[in-house]
Amino acid sequence: MKNSKDCIEACLACCIACEKCITNCINVGNKECTILCRDCADICALCARLEARGSAYCAELYALCSKVCKACSEECTKHASHHDTCKECAEVCKKCSEICA
Repeated sequence: MKNSKDCIEACLACCIACEKCITNCINVGNKECTILCRDCADICALCARLEARGSAYCAELYALCSKVCKACSEECTKHASHHDTCKECAEVCKKCSEICA
């Protein structure tokens, strides 16, 4: 069984990392990374909110969150060698994907 506190913390950390990555990717014109990070930040924020209120829909949402976080991690990994925000985002998204799975 998932630990509620761990899920919320992982989702919020992921949301923050994605927002930082979005800002950097907009500045360098990295469209694909920006699109995935926006989706990831939004789903992570929603997961944290629903988990905090004990929603009956958490399990279904976590499955989708894990999928989006994994995709975001894979995209950010492509740019991690030359963008620190992408490197951090890739790591945080991977961890969140694993916790939400």
